Amino acid sequence: MKILLSIMEQRIDLEQLKKKLVIDIVNPDLFEEALTHRSYLNEHKTYKHPHNERLEFLGDAVLELVVTKYLFDNFKNPEGDLTSFRASLVNGDMLGKIGHELGLQDFLLMSRGETKDTGRARTYLVANAMESVIGALYMDQGYDAAKKFIEKYVTVRLNEVLAEGLYTDPKSRFQELAQEKTGITPGYRVLKEWGPDHDRHFIAGVFLGEELVAEGEGISKQEAQREAARQGIIIKGWK
Repeated sequence: MKILLSIMEQRIDLEQLKKKLVIDIVNPDLFEEALTHRSYLNEHKTYKHPHNERLEFLGDAVLELVVTKYLFDNFKNPEGDLTSFRASLVNGDMLGKIGHELGLQDFLLMSRGETKDTGRARTYLVANAMESVIGALYMDQGYDAAKKFIEKYVTVRLNEVLAEGLYTDPKSRFQELAQEKTGITPGYRVLKEWGPDHDRHFIAGVFLGEELVAEGEGISKQEAQREAARQGIIIKGWK
């Protein structure tokens, strides 16, 4: 009995999801798919829904379009500024933060191994789920429903982004500060990498000469480098 229970399929409480996200659901299958991580299927071979990566791909595109249009309509800044603003709203850290605040992690179907992940690894799973939910909304009810969701939870964070300077690329900022304060151009090295090709993780270090200033983790080398630079600014006490 214990073995049977350990592999029993979970069910997503879609009524609770509707209340949490304040959305309507017409086709439940789309949202079951949106909240199914690839790893869950490895332990549940007979599960009827596919994993969420296709909806994530679609949601990413819809998210970028809505945010781009919002910025175009509301800001007269040049292209470079708008690109930075957009990147700060749609990156994994921001989407993961929003998803956690919405409690999206409580609805994700994952393998037993994935459920043990914490920190940045869990943040990226939640960020990806945010995109797949947006993709599901778009498929379920069209562009306007997805736009309403994005404007309610994502574009409203722009004041926070501007106030805290989150739109500034941390690698560019760290390099600027490092050269100003030490005369050294920082370098980056991958210190560790693990995981399968579809779910790779990296730890990168940012160096000033031979000094390891800080480390950062990400699902790509670039993301890990950006996080290392962000941590480096904090550790050095640079503003």
